[in-house]
Amino acid sequence: MAKSSKAALALTRDQFRTQAKAIPVVINGKELTAAAKEFSTGSLGWNINDKMQVEVGGQTVTVQVGLNLTIIGSKDIPQDGGGPAAASPTPPATAVADAPPDASGQASF
Repeated sequence: MAKSSKAALALTRDQFRTQAKAIPVVINGKELTAAAKEFSTGSLGWNINDKMQVEVGGQTVTVQVGLNLTIIGSKDIPQDGGGPAAASPTPPATAVADAPPDASGQASF
């Protein structure tokens, strides 16, 4: 698949939260449902995590299904305060060693 250039999405996070519908997906004849999801990376899309039975050579085996449908470019949609926001960085601590030395010439730690 050819890569396309990134274009700004006209979708907001709030629109996704309120309007994204579950997507039915059929795998080996079993219908699963991909639920709308805001991924920890900040991207938006749909996700399935499930188990199902598959026959291989006359034997039934259990398989783990993990499927992500990610909206390309959605990580760049601004956070609007209506949902989980990216963690804000913790401001750096002021080093005590940067304090001027006391009368004995020793810095406090």
